[in-house]
Amino acid sequence: MQDARQYAPATARNRDAILEVLLQILPTTGNILEISSGTGEHAIYFAPHLQPRQWIPSDPNPIAIASITAWQQYQPSPNLVAPLTIDVTEPDWSDRHQLQDQNIQAIVNINMIHISPWAACLGLMFGANRILPEGGILYLYGAYKQNGKHTSPSNAEFDASLRYQNPEWGVRDLEEVIAVAAGQNLILQKVQPMPSNNLSVIFQKTIAIATSVNVSST
Repeated sequence: MQDARQYAPATARNRDAILEVLLQILPTTGNILEISSGTGEHAIYFAPHLQPRQWIPSDPNPIAIASITAWQQYQPSPNLVAPLTIDVTEPDWSDRHQLQDQNIQAIVNINMIHISPWAACLGLMFGANRILPEGGILYLYGAYKQNGKHTSPSNAEFDASLRYQNPEWGVRDLEEVIAVAAGQNLILQKVQPMPSNNLSVIFQKTIAIATSVNVSST
């Protein structure tokens, strides 16, 4: 039987640093939705450390879904559920699996925004606003430009490589991502430098408080 597991070399390099941050910022109760789980290696590594919270992996790619499933079978964890097929560029993705009813208190997204069209970032923020309760956490990890500039020569080379592969890809401006998030009630809490010139970017869902003006006649 063919082994469907896929491998991403970067996972072994970044998983411990990411887990350290997740343990600090994730809510202590509720479930965690991972958007764009890729090979599934992060999911099978993080889930055992985050019990009893459920880790819900997802990806739009059938090859990735097969890899996630194979990794789950190879290294099972009772709180790691079957992967969902989610494409955040689809406008109804947050409703399709009734995610608002699954007690999701956090969304984790690792290395997606730069290897996808900008529409994926917009869709992620829109869905996170619909799914997360007040106080819920959105965690992003990856390479970003800051103040319109790359943070290292290696990130500039990475950006050029991505855009060569697909003009719709590329290292994003952190300030633009923060602005899109704010428009969806996701307020920046922290930007934490990570190894290899990456960043952890943490947002928290807030509920806009409507104000009313009491007009009385005299």
